[in-house]
Parts: sequence; C-alpha cells; structure tokens
Amino acid sequence: MKNVKAPTSDSHREYLIESLHEPEEAAGFIGAILEEKDPEPALLRNAIRKVIEARIRMNTLSESAKQHHEKLDKMLAESAGSEIYSLVELLEALGFKLEITVADTELSPDSESTDLGESELSPEPVVINPS
Repeated sequence: MKNVKAPTSDSHREYLIESLHEPEEAAGFIGAILEEKDPEPALLRNAIRKVIEARIRMNTLSESAKQHHEKLDKMLAESAGSEIYSLVELLEALGFKLEITVADTELSPDSESTDLGESELSPEPVVINPS
C-alpha cells in the first residue's frame, strides 16, 4: 500500500468521519489496516485518530478511551507499531487471525437489576479465529 494517497478533499474526509459513526464501519476500518500484508504504522495511527474524531463528534468518547488513546498513540509514534504488527504476524504464523469486532456494551431492558453476572459487565473480547 506504499505510495498510495487517499483523497484529501474536505468532502471525502467528512464522509469518512460520518461513516465511522457506525461501530461496524469503524471496526472494519481498523481491521482492514491491521490485515495489510505490508503494514504502515502511520495508517494505523491515522485510522484510530479518525475513529476517535468520529466519537468526539458524537459526544461518545469517554475519558477512559481518551486516556487509552493518548497512551496508544504515543506508543505507536515511538515504536512504529512494531508490537501490534508483530502480534498480528505471530498469530498468522500460528494459523490464527486477529479480528476487530463491536463489543455489545448495551444492557438489555431485562437486566436492570443490580445482580449482573461478570459476562454482562465485561465487553466482548477480541475474537481470534483460526484462518
């Protein structure tokens, strides 16, 4: 994916940010970057920033997510994402695939009691499927 330039027009950027309001679109956007055979860490940083921007515009970015993003962005800047891409490569060598999915964080109307099981409180983990 070297030497490929994405359109830089404001209308394209706005369309992209708007589309990233949908969790499935955002997951697919980040997932596609991680699946690249010739990884470019700058693209991963940029993709995550675009998802963060979409969340900010929707007023759905938590303080915790903001702090995690700041730490991850610093790590990606310093290491060029080598740890993340090394993990992806190792999993592929083992016959697995890292998959980005949307966590089901909404509680159903029936689960309003305070007696919630641990699985109802924890977000869905990242799924690693055999390839």
